[in-house]
Amino acid sequence: MKRNFILRVSFLITILFLLILIIFNLNQNNKELIEKEVVKEEIESSNVIKDVSYKSKDSSGNEYILEASEGVIDQENNNIIYLTSIKAIIKLKAYNSIEIYSNFGKYNIDNFDTIFSKNVIIEYLDNIIMGDYLEFSLNKNLMTISRNVIFKNNKSSLKADVIEVDIKKKDIKISMYEENKKINIKSLN
Repeated sequence: MKRNFILRVSFLITILFLLILIIFNLNQNNKELIEKEVVKEEIESSNVIKDVSYKSKDSSGNEYILEASEGVIDQENNNIIYLTSIKAIIKLKAYNSIEIYSNFGKYNIDNFDTIFSKNVIIEYLDNIIMGDYLEFSLNKNLMTISRNVIFKNNKSSLKADVIEVDIKKKDIKISMYEENKKINIKSLN
């Protein structure tokens, strides 16, 4: 009987020892996991830039200034930055400046191409163009605004699917996606 009691106590002590060992091991693994999450979070937050500002000039002397409240560098491609609360100014040497605003964007550091999205507003002279999406290429001297496009000035207002602006030639092309749909123009006079 005494031997049976000793075996049971030994068995219980062994189980308690194993449980303590397992709990200690799990606790160490959790600490390592937490440390890895903190390091990962620090790496991700290190890709965040506050008060972003880029400036570039082309060979003709035109200047492109881009400012954003925040930028996040793409981890797959360091040349791409995702932006928030954007303001861009295109200072044309022989023409008035163009200002662009949007909630979000994607900027390519290599070629200065920028995609503006959500609440896009373009202001130049007395004209305002609004839409949801704008592709801007400094190399091509082209801005293409699409999705819910509205063009306004002192004399008229129009709705279209796409407006392309050739910055160098100062030409504007207004179009619809479907041939049977027409551009809606209203005179404000």
